[in-house]
Amino acid sequence: MSPADFLARLQTHARSFGKAVATNEGEWIIKGFIDVYRRIYTISVDTKITSKVLELLLFPMFVEFAKANGLRFELSPHQNFYPDITFIHDDSGRKFAVDIKSTYRVNDSSVNGMTLGAFTGYFRKRDSNKNTLYPYGQYSGHFVLGAVYSKCDDVLDERKIFALDDLDKIPSVIKNFQFFAQPKYRVASWRPGSGNTKNIGAVTKLDELLNGTGPFEKLGEEVYDDYWMFYLTRDMAQALEIERPYTNLTSYLTYKQRGIGTLLDHQDEIAGLGDDEATNGDEAGREEGEE
Repeated sequence: MSPADFLARLQTHARSFGKAVATNEGEWIIKGFIDVYRRIYTISVDTKITSKVLELLLFPMFVEFAKANGLRFELSPHQNFYPDITFIHDDSGRKFAVDIKSTYRVNDSSVNGMTLGAFTGYFRKRDSNKNTLYPYGQYSGHFVLGAVYSKCDDVLDERKIFALDDLDKIPSVIKNFQFFAQPKYRVASWRPGSGNTKNIGAVTKLDELLNGTGPFEKLGEEVYDDYWMFYLTRDMAQALEIERPYTNLTSYLTYKQRGIGTLLDHQDEIAGLGDDEATNGDEAGREEGEE
């Protein structure tokens, strides 16, 4: 199974996710939390809570997706590990990373935004097992399964408690879900998630998010990897006591073009120098190690 084939199947399956989380009227099926005394506590509209509950609701859908496509899956062993779900194709052994993300609409054309994981640690050391189920480099593709929703205006006081018989009177805190599945690089922004965080930010235009047409879509995953593997926040640059090489795609282009003409004019000479340096270095190492 190729990454493109996996994506197409995930996108097809994601079209049915709305039925798993919403009523026919588009409202969230979750109304709150219930205790042993049959009392219902209304759920918070806090994004961390809604995201976790959404993840739990979608779990059976991922089980169904895996069974239908010859895949087995493994969940992240810890909350801060990457990715949320690892799908492994039975026949080829290929691994596909899927992170579950959600965000809410700010208006008809934009969303609040979300983060797409760290650009340090396992993202840069792609053979490392630190904070990731499998090394980043072992995955054949990295994907986002995302949910976009609207907050409800008529949310009740979160401190109010309802009886089970009052279930129909409890309004949903979110509604109007749209699910999407895209390669991570295609929905990535050139900005960090927020402030000085070391997380990759996602695009905030709704159509770019749903259709995977962010700034790296045409530039490709290789440019996306290069941009974020060497990106420095202000604090990172200060700790190294250097200037930030670039802060956006415009300055990244300038940075990558610096001296490129001269290097291309002398590429044969440089190639020869590289061979000489490697040979001399090996010989020096052997001489130092000889007794």
